[in-house]
Order: sequence, then structure tokens, then C-alpha cells
Amino acid sequence: MNSICKIIEKLSSNERINYKEALTLFTDADTLVLADLADKRRKTLHPKPVVTYVVDRNINYTNVCVSGCLFCAFYRPLNHPDAYIISKKDLKKKIEETLSLGGTQILLQGGMHPSLNLDFYTDLLRYIKDNFSIHIHGFSPPEIAFLSEKSSISIKDTINRLIDAGLNSIPGGGAEILADEIRERVSPNKCTAVKWLEVMETAHKCGLKTTATMMFGHIEKPEHIVEHLIKIRTLQDKTGGFTAFIPWTFQPDNTRLHVQKATAVEYLRVLALSRLVLDNIPNIQASWVTQGDKIAQIALAFGANDLGSTMIEENVVAAAGIKFRLPKEEMVRLIQDAGYEAVQRDCYYNSAG
Repeated sequence: MNSICKIIEKLSSNERINYKEALTLFTDADTLVLADLADKRRKTLHPKPVVTYVVDRNINYTNVCVSGCLFCAFYRPLNHPDAYIISKKDLKKKIEETLSLGGTQILLQGGMHPSLNLDFYTDLLRYIKDNFSIHIHGFSPPEIAFLSEKSSISIKDTINRLIDAGLNSIPGGGAEILADEIRERVSPNKCTAVKWLEVMETAHKCGLKTTATMMFGHIEKPEHIVEHLIKIRTLQDKTGGFTAFIPWTFQPDNTRLHVQKATAVEYLRVLALSRLVLDNIPNIQASWVTQGDKIAQIALAFGANDLGSTMIEENVVAAAGIKFRLPKEEMVRLIQDAGYEAVQRDCYYNSAG
């Protein structure tokens, strides 16, 4: 208990905690103590009672993927009857609807398709930019690493070609847990933790802002969660390119990874720890998609200052049986009922109003 008190004193003085202190806090501190500490840190970084959100749509350009992650219920093998590659007609319709609903960006992600080359991706980006004025937040680090290897060009050249074609920022997907002993078991064909971090560092140096994520609540241990956070913090110290961090819980239904679903309390503890460890990342996003609206409201007292996307469309988590939906009006009501001012933002966390 004495060590907890010392850690609390450090945090109360806005001092940085190390790996050992973060682990002690995570495993031993009372949940409400974590909440109080995280809420105070949030208010230090964001003194105004504002919670942000973005209106966008997740567009999956293909569900074909060779990664074969045990936790994914969305992917299909190459010749599966449900396998698809999005047509430009369908893409156009989805973006038009997004804009009509006040959307400012699309999240463009897909599987690691063995038959699509870099030209497919650059053509897709140019088509969007030639026809629409919309921010493209696209292609997670595993997709970019896969494209780089498949095209036999460097990560930097791959990213620069995507930027030239219209890519505006990169989402933090595919991080799962940034510890290879875990990655080798749940996503053996996906890029290593080092490669994920390399893609992000390169993107930041190329001028792109990105987010970072963590999917937990499967086979990881507390040590791996803290290791993940420290790695993200270390890279942010170096580049300053992460705009936000989004932790979310693994959804086991319809997957090949059979574990007990993480509880809301477990989620909230990780969320609070994220706010406390990631002292150099401005925004922490609550995952209403996996937690539902009520826990998302509680998350605003556990360090979160952003509720993420209204998600006009979302397919990956939905494939695991989670189908929460939140129209813009409901998002605003949710934030206001929790005692905050709701502000629509863009991908850079600037007011979109």
C-alpha cells in the first residue's frame, strides 16, 4: 500500500510513472482510485468540460485476408463465396451517404489481400480524392507492412506513394498487443510489434498523424498491457505523431479464440491506466462500439475525453456479434447527459463546427 501511495503522489505532481509503477498501479490500486487519478489527469490536459466525437464511416474495401488472426470473425479466404472487393459504384454510394449525414472522414481498411498490388490502393485513393472532398484515414500498419513487402519497396516509399495518392492519416489498427509472444499466438501472419512501430514512426516522419490502439482481454497478462503502453509512449516521445489512443476489448463471439469476455470493470481499469501512462498523447477515446452507451458514459470519468466515431457503418466488430449503433443525435445526447459539452471534431481533433 505504501508503494501505491508513492505512485499516487507522483501522479498528483504530474510526474511520469515507469513500467514497474504502472504495473503496480494496474494490479493493486482500487478501481475508484484509478478513476480519480485518470479523471484528474484528463482535466489537467482538457480543462474545459468538452467531449469530442467525429462523424465518419468505416469502409472495408475487402474482407479477403491471409493473416488468419484467431480473433477475427470478419475475414474470408480468397475463394470463399462471401469474399469481396468493393466496387467503385458501392464506394461512391457509401461516401455520398457519409457526406449527406455530415461526415468529415472515412476510415478505409481491409484485409491483407494476396492479389491486390499497390496500384489498386493508389487508384482507390485517387478515385476518392478526384470525386469527393473528404479526409481519408486509412490502412493500418499491418496492411502497409504487407504492401511494402509484396511490392518489394521500403515502408517509407510505400507510405509516400499512398500520401501522393491522397492518404491523409493512418489508423492504429493491427496493434492488438505489442508483445510478440502474444502476437505469435493470436495473429502469427501479421507484422511483428517492432514492424508495427516502424510503420508508425515512418508515417510520423513522413508528416502523417496517426492513432494508436490496443485490443486486450484475450490471452495477454497485465505485464503485456503495460509493455504495450510504454512502447507507445516511447515512440510518442520520439515523434509526437499520435493524436489519440483507443483501447478496446476483444469480442470472442464467432472467432477461433475461446476466452471469457472482459468485463466492463476490466475495460475501465485499462482505460484509466492508459490515461495515466500516456502522458504525452492528448486524447483517450472510449470504445462505445464494444462497451455500449452506458459504459461509454462512465468511461468519461475514467480518463476518456473523446467518444470516437458515430460509425455510420462498422463491419469488423459487428462480425463478432456486437452491433451497437449511435446516430449523431444520440451521441450528442449521451455526452450531454454525462455532463459535458459535445463538440464534433475532425481527424486532428479540431472542432469541425
